[in-house]
Amino acid sequence: MTHVLLLVDVLLRRADTAAVIGKAMLAKAAGHGHRTIAVELGRPPSTVRGWLRRFGRRAESVRAAFTALAVTLVVDAVLPDPAGGVFADAVAAIGAAASSAARRFSVSIVSGWRLATAVSTGRLLAPGWPVGSVNTSWPWATML
Repeated sequence: MTHVLLLVDVLLRRADTAAVIGKAMLAKAAGHGHRTIAVELGRPPSTVRGWLRRFGRRAESVRAAFTALAVTLVVDAVLPDPAGGVFADAVAAIGAAASSAARRFSVSIVSGWRLATAVSTGRLLAPGWPVGSVNTSWPWATML
């Protein structure tokens, strides 16, 4: 088995950083379509559509995992209200987990997309995540 070490800014098998892909997710959660998002990010529409579809297929699992993470990190986690759909709820849950992580570790801000990359071990958009593909040496892996 070959192991690959990824920066926390990079998702497995993606040329763009998690921050760029995260901007697409945020825009979709706000109601924008893939073509508009592609123009805004300067990426091909097919690339953006692929990101959004992959995330959308696992949005409920992502929402559940990051809501659990938010609650695990701090006792009085601030959980988001329903955001208008499963996709938007999943994006909001990533934000809630990042907020909880910032509170837990007494830092001013934690990037939700870096956190999502770290928790998913770079597999946020890869086939098979979250089922059976987390890094067991990662302290939060048992929650996923």
